[in-house]
Amino acid sequence: MVIFSTTRLLIRRFTQLDKDAYFQISGSEEVMKYIRPASTREENDQFIVNVIEDYKKFPFRGRWAVVERITDKLIGSFAIIPIPSMPEKTQLGFALIPSHWGKGIASELASAGLDWFFGHDPEPIIYGVTEIPNFPSQKVLLKAGFHAHGSFIDGGKELMLFKAERN
Repeated sequence: MVIFSTTRLLIRRFTQLDKDAYFQISGSEEVMKYIRPASTREENDQFIVNVIEDYKKFPFRGRWAVVERITDKLIGSFAIIPIPSMPEKTQLGFALIPSHWGKGIASELASAGLDWFFGHDPEPIIYGVTEIPNFPSQKVLLKAGFHAHGSFIDGGKELMLFKAERN
Protein backbone atom coordinates (compact mmCIF):
# COMPACT_ATOMS: atom_id res chain seq x y z
CA MET A 1 0.00 0.00 0.00
CA VAL A 2 1.46 3.33 -1.08
CA ILE A 3 1.27 6.02 1.63
CA PHE A 4 2.53 8.92 -0.50
CA SER A 5 4.94 9.55 -3.34
CA THR A 6 7.26 12.15 -4.79
CA THR A 7 8.87 12.51 -8.18
CA ARG A 8 11.64 10.07 -7.22
CA LEU A 9 10.16 8.10 -4.33
CA LEU A 10 7.33 5.81 -3.29
CA ILE A 11 6.65 5.59 0.43
CA ARG A 12 4.77 2.38 1.17
CA ARG A 13 4.11 -0.12 3.90
CA PHE A 14 6.83 -2.62 4.65
CA THR A 15 6.24 -6.26 3.76
CA GLN A 16 7.97 -9.45 4.88
CA LEU A 17 9.90 -9.32 1.58
CA ASP A 18 11.68 -6.15 2.77
CA LYS A 19 13.64 -7.82 5.59
CA ASP A 20 16.89 -8.21 3.63
CA ALA A 21 16.82 -4.72 2.13
CA TYR A 22 15.89 -3.11 5.46
CA PHE A 23 18.83 -4.84 7.15
CA GLN A 24 21.11 -2.63 5.00
CA ILE A 25 19.68 0.24 7.04
CA SER A 26 19.01 -1.19 10.49
CA GLY A 27 22.19 -3.27 10.57
CA SER A 28 24.46 -0.43 9.44
CA GLU A 29 26.50 1.31 12.14
CA GLU A 30 26.95 4.25 9.76
CA VAL A 31 23.22 4.73 9.12
CA MET A 32 22.12 4.07 12.69
CA LYS A 33 24.83 6.20 14.32
CA TYR A 34 22.39 8.90 15.45
CA ILE A 35 19.21 6.80 15.62
CA ARG A 36 19.74 3.72 17.80
CA PRO A 37 22.20 0.83 18.00
CA ALA A 38 22.53 -1.17 14.78
CA SER A 39 20.33 -4.28 14.73
CA THR A 40 21.30 -7.92 14.53
CA ARG A 41 19.66 -9.90 11.74
CA GLU A 42 17.19 -11.39 14.23
CA GLU A 43 16.32 -7.97 15.68
CA ASN A 44 15.83 -6.60 12.17
CA ASP A 45 13.47 -9.41 11.17
CA GLN A 46 11.41 -9.07 14.36
CA PHE A 47 11.31 -5.29 13.92
CA ILE A 48 9.72 -5.70 10.47
CA VAL A 49 7.15 -8.14 11.91
CA ASN A 50 6.28 -5.61 14.64
CA VAL A 51 6.04 -2.72 12.18
CA ILE A 52 3.66 -4.69 9.97
CA GLU A 53 1.51 -5.62 12.98
CA ASP A 54 1.31 -1.95 14.02
CA TYR A 55 -0.30 -1.01 10.70
CA LYS A 56 -3.52 -2.60 11.98
CA LYS A 57 -3.51 -0.46 15.13
CA PHE A 58 -2.21 2.81 13.67
CA PRO A 59 -3.13 3.13 9.98
CA PHE A 60 -1.79 6.69 9.60
CA ARG A 61 1.25 6.30 11.85
CA GLY A 62 4.25 4.04 11.76
CA ARG A 63 7.34 3.22 9.78
CA TRP A 64 7.29 2.84 6.03
CA ALA A 65 9.62 1.75 3.26
CA VAL A 66 11.15 4.40 0.99
CA VAL A 67 11.49 2.99 -2.52
CA GLU A 68 13.34 4.62 -5.39
CA ARG A 69 10.89 4.78 -8.32
CA ILE A 70 13.48 4.34 -11.06
CA THR A 71 14.97 1.13 -9.61
CA ASP A 72 12.08 -0.12 -7.43
CA LYS A 73 14.65 -0.71 -4.65
CA LEU A 74 14.19 0.01 -0.98
CA ILE A 75 16.61 2.81 -0.13
CA GLY A 76 15.37 4.00 3.23
CA SER A 77 12.68 4.28 5.84
CA PHE A 78 10.31 7.03 6.87
CA ALA A 79 8.45 7.27 10.17
CA ILE A 80 5.68 9.17 11.86
CA ILE A 81 5.85 7.83 15.41
CA PRO A 82 5.73 8.99 19.03
CA ILE A 83 8.91 10.42 20.55
CA PRO A 84 9.90 7.56 22.92
CA SER A 85 10.56 9.80 25.94
CA MET A 86 7.55 12.03 25.16
CA PRO A 87 4.88 9.71 23.73
CA GLU A 88 2.30 12.51 23.66
CA LYS A 89 4.40 14.15 20.91
CA THR A 90 4.64 12.84 17.35
CA GLN A 91 7.87 12.92 15.38
CA LEU A 92 8.82 12.62 11.74
CA GLY A 93 11.95 10.59 11.06
CA PHE A 94 13.91 9.18 8.15
CA ALA A 95 16.95 7.07 7.32
CA LEU A 96 18.61 6.37 3.97
CA ILE A 97 21.23 3.98 2.67
CA PRO A 98 24.51 5.98 2.47
CA SER A 99 24.76 5.69 -1.32
CA HIS A 100 21.66 7.93 -1.43
CA TRP A 101 22.99 10.61 0.93
CA GLY A 102 23.76 14.06 -0.49
CA LYS A 103 21.30 13.81 -3.39
CA GLY A 104 18.43 15.82 -1.89
CA ILE A 105 16.40 12.69 -1.26
CA ALA A 106 16.10 13.25 2.50
CA SER A 107 14.87 16.81 1.92
CA GLU A 108 12.38 15.63 -0.70
CA LEU A 109 11.18 12.90 1.67
CA ALA A 110 10.88 15.15 4.74
CA SER A 111 9.03 17.91 2.84
CA ALA A 112 6.57 15.49 1.24
CA GLY A 113 6.14 13.63 4.53
CA LEU A 114 5.36 16.84 6.35
CA ASP A 115 2.75 17.75 3.72
CA TRP A 116 1.26 14.25 3.94
CA PHE A 117 1.08 14.42 7.75
CA PHE A 118 -0.72 17.77 7.79
CA GLY A 119 -3.09 16.53 5.09
CA HIS A 120 -4.01 13.31 6.92
CA ASP A 121 -3.65 13.93 10.64
CA PRO A 122 -5.59 16.39 12.78
CA GLU A 123 -2.61 17.14 15.03
CA PRO A 124 -1.42 20.71 14.44
CA ILE A 125 2.22 20.04 15.42
CA ILE A 126 4.87 17.47 14.54
CA TYR A 127 8.44 17.29 15.80
CA GLY A 128 11.82 16.20 14.53
CA VAL A 129 14.55 14.94 16.86
CA THR A 130 18.28 14.75 16.17
CA GLU A 131 21.43 14.28 18.16
CA ILE A 132 23.40 17.52 18.53
CA PRO A 133 26.19 16.54 16.08
CA ASN A 134 23.79 15.31 13.36
CA PHE A 135 24.01 18.49 11.29
CA PRO A 136 22.89 16.90 7.99
CA SER A 137 19.54 15.81 9.47
CA GLN A 138 19.09 19.17 11.18
CA LYS A 139 19.61 20.88 7.83
CA VAL A 140 17.01 18.58 6.22
CA LEU A 141 14.44 19.38 8.91
CA LEU A 142 15.01 23.13 8.61
CA LYS A 143 14.75 22.98 4.82
CA ALA A 144 11.48 21.01 5.11
CA GLY A 145 9.88 23.70 7.27
CA PHE A 146 10.73 22.78 10.85
CA HIS A 147 12.31 25.27 13.24
CA ALA A 148 14.58 24.65 16.24
CA HIS A 149 12.58 24.23 19.44
CA GLY A 150 15.20 23.63 22.12
CA SER A 151 16.97 20.55 23.38
CA PHE A 152 16.46 17.80 25.93
CA ILE A 153 18.37 14.90 27.47
CA ASP A 154 17.29 11.34 26.70
CA GLY A 155 19.31 8.23 27.45
CA GLY A 156 22.29 10.34 28.44
CA LYS A 157 22.35 12.12 25.07
CA GLU A 158 21.50 15.74 24.39
CA LEU A 159 18.98 15.90 21.57
CA MET A 160 17.77 18.83 19.47
CA LEU A 161 14.03 19.22 19.13
CA PHE A 162 12.53 20.71 15.96
CA LYS A 163 8.89 21.68 15.48
CA ALA A 164 6.61 22.21 12.49
CA GLU A 165 3.08 23.57 12.75
CA ARG A 166 0.12 23.39 10.43
CA ASN A 167 -0.31 26.64 8.48
